[in-house]
Amino acid sequence: LLGLLLHRTGCSPQPVLSQPPSVASFLGATVRLACTLSSDHDVNLHSIYWYQQRPGHRPRFLLRYFSPSDKRQGHKVPPRFSGSKDLAKNTGYLSIAELQAEDEAVYFCAVGTPVMGRRRKIQRERAERELATLGSPGPRATLPLH
Repeated sequence: LLGLLLHRTGCSPQPVLSQPPSVASFLGATVRLACTLSSDHDVNLHSIYWYQQRPGHRPRFLLRYFSPSDKRQGHKVPPRFSGSKDLAKNTGYLSIAELQAEDEAVYFCAVGTPVMGRRRKIQRERAERELATLGSPGPRATLPLH
């Protein structure tokens, strides 16, 4: 019965996300953080949201990435932060170019529910606001710099 209700209302269980626990790099380098969806969900159907949390600060919305033509950079987030996807690996990525000392932080990924039209736009805007205030939106990767 529960499965029927989920199907009829258009809801589906959220994908399980996984990130490597730590990625180390060097100042000035480029690093790519991965966010892999569980195999029962298709990354092609989801927006990937990325957040940064520095020690003692709240999570900050970095960007949302759905496709090259459907993406959004967070307020005052420089273009050296960028998103991408690898459909074959069912994974979304956050790339950070020209690493700086202030990039040392915990990075979270989250996914948006695949809905269409105006409802999708409203949901994306809400996710960008709410996840930054709720705390931990998903798995995290720590980026220590050497």
